[in-house]
Amino acid sequence: MTTWLNMSLQDGASPIMEQLIFFHDHTLMIMLMIITTVMYMMTTLLWNKHTSRFMLEGQLIETTWTIAPAIILVFIAMPSLRLLYLMDEIHNPTMTLKAVGHQWYWSYEYSDFTKLEFDSYMIPQEENQASTFRLLDTDNRIVLPMNSPIRLVVTAADVLHSWTIPSLGVKTDATPGRLNQTSFSINHPGILYGQCSEICGANHSFMPITIESVSANNFINWVSSL
Repeated sequence: MTTWLNMSLQDGASPIMEQLIFFHDHTLMIMLMIITTVMYMMTTLLWNKHTSRFMLEGQLIETTWTIAPAIILVFIAMPSLRLLYLMDEIHNPTMTLKAVGHQWYWSYEYSDFTKLEFDSYMIPQEENQASTFRLLDTDNRIVLPMNSPIRLVVTAADVLHSWTIPSLGVKTDATPGRLNQTSFSINHPGILYGQCSEICGANHSFMPITIESVSANNFINWVSSL
């Protein structure tokens, strides 16, 4: 999860999020070069008292400042389209998790297992322990195996919600009467936190999401113990 005074994105816990961070840095460098060039030209125009008659009506400079932005947009668009394709593609998922948004909690169903479903509520503030995070921990965590493609199916039972885990690069709207689908793969063990990021009502910020990423053996033991 993020830390105090952290100006950058959270550390990526999935290959997609790592690619999103790389794309963010790539685009930021392009923007930095554009801002530097524009600021240099503006400063030069302010302090330079000379005027070039060849620059007042020059076809070359007009062609240059038309083609250059187009080339820059290509350098931004190509990795962006690649990322959109990777985020939409689902490759033979190992298991399917269904998330249903309610007011004001989430319920989960493991579609590949029989009668494996539970509700996930935020832990009340008076029950918080030293090892739990306020407004982020839940009484029932989602346990998922690491290094496994997971298909996520999201819907809602009442109003609009949004199932969001920033460190996974996953944000899927939960719409009543509709199933939205996405996929992700967690590349290391740990606990990941998220919240409902849709303004679905007064208590939408009290719908936390907690994922516990474990090894495949530990996941099988967890399923067997239920």
